[in-house]
Amino acid sequence: MKRIIATTAFVLLLSATGLMAQSARYVPAMKADLKLLREAKSMQDYNSVAAAFTRIGNAEKSLWIPYYYAALAKLHGAINDKSADKDQIAAQVDTLLANAETIEKNSELTTLHYYNEVLKMTVNPAARFMEKAPLMEKYFKMAVAEDSTNPRIYFMKGQTVFHTPESFGGGAKGAKPLFQKSVDLYAMQDTTKSFKPKWGKEDAEAMLKKCEQ
Repeated sequence: MKRIIATTAFVLLLSATGLMAQSARYVPAMKADLKLLREAKSMQDYNSVAAAFTRIGNAEKSLWIPYYYAALAKLHGAINDKSADKDQIAAQVDTLLANAETIEKNSELTTLHYYNEVLKMTVNPAARFMEKAPLMEKYFKMAVAEDSTNPRIYFMKGQTVFHTPESFGGGAKGAKPLFQKSVDLYAMQDTTKSFKPKWGKEDAEAMLKKCEQ
């Protein structure tokens, strides 16, 4: 009996040591990859950092945030790269978000679903608008319901409205209240948590100024 207890204790000690070592690797790896994400310029850069975040996610099986940043890297890279295969990247983002949502569902992940539908629509806006607009609206409402203080979903919605023709209810006038709400919420956000999503603040402020011109 004593031998069984001792063996069990030894196994638990090894497990705890492994978890501590894993956590010790997690923090510096995330910090390094977030720095690379901020510095990324090309689609190759974004793909590289997305792969790094995916490896962290595969190792840290109880955390959704590495998959979130892997998806975000793919989206940031593809949205402005004319040569990128946007449908292929969007499918990869869908997989990353599905992986994250097996762990947790939240407003930040739903916001990336919205972002991903925008990416899919940019392949052929005229042909895909009628299909993608209802999906984007669904994800907008979901993200707000999950967390009405998330500034990124209002920023994303504002971008969509701003680039929609005025004849369809878009343009600066319709987008301004969304950017204003986004900017106000960014000002209230807790930025002390290292890995909490923070992106979009400067862009939201710039778009609000653009709407006021």
